[in-house]
Amino acid sequence: MPGGLIETAVSSRESRDDRQSNLLATSGRLRLVPYSCAFCGEENEVFVDPSGGRRQTFTEDCTVCCRPNMITLTVDDDGDVHLQVTQEYEA
Repeated sequence: MPGGLIETAVSSRESRDDRQSNLLATSGRLRLVPYSCAFCGEENEVFVDPSGGRRQTFTEDCTVCCRPNMITLTVDDDGDVHLQVTQEYEA
């Protein structure tokens, strides 16, 4: 949704079962997680690095419109990944 806050959650079980071809979903390894651009709404993917900690904030440019998305990522006790995506300009 352009101009708004977008939240995404990807469970470990869903990642392994439904998105196996798109994820490197073993514990302690990089995972590829989808998100929608906060500007144009197009789907993008971002690598999640577990060595970065349980809460990470970083900027990722959209592969379609090239605008900066601020991504706040949290990993819960079950290993589920939650993304909050906002326009970097709002931060």
